[in-house]
Amino acid sequence: MVRRHLLLFLALPVLAACSTAVPGRATPGTALEQRGPAGVVPAGLERFYGQQLGWEDCAPYATTGTTKAEFKNKANIECARVEVPLDYAKPTDRTIKIGLLRQRAAKPDQRVGSLLVNPGGPGGSGMAAAASLTKNLGDLGDRFDLVGFDPRGVGASEPSVRCLTDAERDADRLDLDVDTSAAGIAQTEAENKDYADKCAQRNGADFLEHVGTRDVVKDMDVMRSALGDAKLSFIGYSYGTRIGSEYAEAFPGNVRALVLDGAVDPTQSDADSLVAQGAGFQKAFTAFSTWCAARKDCALGTDPAKANTAFRDLTLPLIQRPVDVSGRKLSYTDAITGAIQAMYSQEYWTALNAALTELKNNRGSTLLLLADAYYDRDDQGVYSSITDAFTAIKCVDDPRQTDRAVLADTARKYKEAAPFLDDGNPPAAALDACAFWPVPPTATPHVPKADGLPPILVVSTTGDPATPYEAGVNLAKALGGGLVTFQGNQHTVFLQGNKCVDSAGDDYLINLKLPPTGTTCS
Repeated sequence: MVRRHLLLFLALPVLAACSTAVPGRATPGTALEQRGPAGVVPAGLERFYGQQLGWEDCAPYATTGTTKAEFKNKANIECARVEVPLDYAKPTDRTIKIGLLRQRAAKPDQRVGSLLVNPGGPGGSGMAAAASLTKNLGDLGDRFDLVGFDPRGVGASEPSVRCLTDAERDADRLDLDVDTSAAGIAQTEAENKDYADKCAQRNGADFLEHVGTRDVVKDMDVMRSALGDAKLSFIGYSYGTRIGSEYAEAFPGNVRALVLDGAVDPTQSDADSLVAQGAGFQKAFTAFSTWCAARKDCALGTDPAKANTAFRDLTLPLIQRPVDVSGRKLSYTDAITGAIQAMYSQEYWTALNAALTELKNNRGSTLLLLADAYYDRDDQGVYSSITDAFTAIKCVDDPRQTDRAVLADTARKYKEAAPFLDDGNPPAAALDACAFWPVPPTATPHVPKADGLPPILVVSTTGDPATPYEAGVNLAKALGGGLVTFQGNQHTVFLQGNKCVDSAGDDYLINLKLPPTGTTCS
């Protein structure tokens, strides 16, 4: 999370034939396999594209209680790490490792290939996402090896980005940074600089320079080949759509199929994206409050027009008086984060109403639990790498903003777009951690150019709070792809039980058949 933002080579190729699997054992319980090199292999990277993978039990790859639970008792998954250059311009220098989790195709004789998946974030664990999707695959599970990967710096990949200790992260969540006076802004900026300094000291500037999407898509092409696929099939959710669109730009000829769900608009600035996201959360909150008002037990009352005020009346007192929760405290920031977490899907609305009812009675366990889920903190107090990775990736993916007038204007627009989140203070103009980042950004928003790209499929949800519907429309247009519209209130939908969306996506991934223009599901 960029502080307080609640979100989202050129080389001459040679062709190589796919080689057969290599049986054998490196260590007890590890099965060696070599399926690459496959397809186009950039000169100088042959050893990476054709490397042998050692598949083994996934338990040692679990880094938190969350991933331990996802990997537990799933006999049909296996894990490995693929070696890649830290800097693709210097492939003979330092290398790092990317974590992979695979469920093999249930019908090997009908196998199409590998299907890579990324859940977004940035900083989300693709390994955990793949493990959770294994039970929902249907026909895709018969035809594809599902492969989730933790992008460089994330989760089981080595090294992972770590800027704060677990205790420091707990303390950071209690530090509100709502004071927008000159003194308050100075304090916030000092804390953000300290955070950036810690990231540099604990990870190294050379590593932080290469954690962005620019390098992740090159890693994905290595995975494609090492897994034995001449062409890539990929599902990207949320920020994962940015990975997919940038892969399409870098390797258009290597794409077989891309499903991009919950799109990040490739043309939007970070400021415009933040404001659009604020509007998306407000739309989701309005839908929630309308649903809630029809209930006798609604914590916000029976008049949806008064819901913004009712929500602020419940949460703003936490600025001065956080609520005790079993030895911890529910801060104002955590209450807002917990509510935001519940906006991601209508399935959480009942829990959010219960949480707000608790808050009316000076209790905060459910809101704190929702906030813990957002930050991926397990019940032992261990955090995943997602929050630190989010910041590290965003700080090299997007141009940094140091113009205080622009920052203040963005904060004003955000408050106007999401009045239920207005804390009552004047818009702030504090520099975030990226303004103090030790390495420069490596990308700018732009319309993707992917000449020769085969047809791809974008899925966009009308009531998506985090990545508004129009972003999906724009991405489909930019990449010349097909579009499936889902009418609902949630963030992403493919492979989550909607038969209409799943059928369209399955048919595309298996048969490369786009759904009819104008396809709409509900």
